[in-house]
Amino acid sequence: MLKAIRTLLLCACAVGAIPVAAAHAQGPEDLPPYKMLRSLQAIQDAIVLGDHSATEMQRFMLAAIDKRLRESDPKVFDDPRNVDAAFIYAMSGGNPETLSYLANHDIEGHFDSRVVDALTHYLAGKGGLMVEGLAKAAPEYRNSRVGPYLYLVLGNGIGQESPAKSLEYYDWARLTAPGTNIEEAALRRSIALATRGGMPDKGFAYSLSYARRFLTSPYASQFADVFVELAVANYNEKTEVKIQEILGFMDRPRQREVYLRIARRAAIGGLQELATLASARAEDLSDVADAGPKALANLYSGLAGVPSKGILEAVKDINAIPEAELSPRDRALRQAATVIAEEVLRAPDPESLTQAIVPSVKSDMTIGENGPATGSGESPFATPASEVALKAAQPDAVKQEASLEQGPADPVHDAFLSAGRSKLDAIDSLLKGEGQQ
Repeated sequence: MLKAIRTLLLCACAVGAIPVAAAHAQGPEDLPPYKMLRSLQAIQDAIVLGDHSATEMQRFMLAAIDKRLRESDPKVFDDPRNVDAAFIYAMSGGNPETLSYLANHDIEGHFDSRVVDALTHYLAGKGGLMVEGLAKAAPEYRNSRVGPYLYLVLGNGIGQESPAKSLEYYDWARLTAPGTNIEEAALRRSIALATRGGMPDKGFAYSLSYARRFLTSPYASQFADVFVELAVANYNEKTEVKIQEILGFMDRPRQREVYLRIARRAAIGGLQELATLASARAEDLSDVADAGPKALANLYSGLAGVPSKGILEAVKDINAIPEAELSPRDRALRQAATVIAEEVLRAPDPESLTQAIVPSVKSDMTIGENGPATGSGESPFATPASEVALKAAQPDAVKQEASLEQGPADPVHDAFLSAGRSKLDAIDSLLKGEGQQ
């Protein structure tokens, strides 16, 4: 019965107005590949527009098209629409070996070897090897059925090397295939590239387009991830207006989720003002009964306060949050923050402050293991040997901390903060695979 229903749906999607009786009579094996592909495209577009129930049908269609392509008479590919269908099938999650099989049995030369070779490399995870050849062949397919797919593949292949050029390919792909899974993927990847390439204006423009069209996509969580990175990396008074506009397309729970993610990333990155603001916004969007989101907002706000003058109050606040309302990764963050606070408040070890001090009886300018001795040994702001080693091991972290602090530097305090935030980043990376909040 299930097989009969699938066949009926397949035929109805592919041939549209065919009478029901004809649909019953015509099975998948009788349809040309390009008509079957239309059904697959319609299903995939429906999925990114919010019909998640079509996922099972997508798997069925991919298997059916694979079987049809492999069993087709070679004369079927005299119709260029069926050749295009084979290319698009391979770029739509199909079996990559099927394309190689068809190309190897192509006596008439229907399959463009340049495209076949490029897709073979790309689908094998060797995207860098196909860029040059496909970049030369793609313009010939610019306005064809295959064009948007090829430009999406090109954008994927060149993204690391040239983000700006990759964005051009993505722009063409999405503009020639509006409202499709091609546009959804191109927009989502464009946001990530714009963030990495230092193009915030483009990133926010792409984010706005995505929020307007694809918030119900099953990949919307990936969009939230890259949007949070964009917002945190480029937050200021000007971009706050853009962030508000983009979030305006979301319901309250989704807005709250994004603000919580921003608060978390800001707290880990030491952006105290942004973490506090985002936490407050998330708390405002929480209902009275939403204890979990409020607890997270308080946690991230408290984390932001750890490096500040109110460290005791911040630690008190985050420790007051019930453990049951936090996920394992957020409990780990709280524990890490508590450890950092304890280290910051711990009285310095007098011996650690004199490790670089050499008795004057040896020389007026004695060189120790870690370089010239500095300070008198009486000031807590002297640079201990332990900090020299820390700077050697974590130069980037120490440099970042120095740029964030205001006023006279406190080397001991900075060293503790730098080490602590590195621990937070490590914890965040280890626990990144958990489910999103």
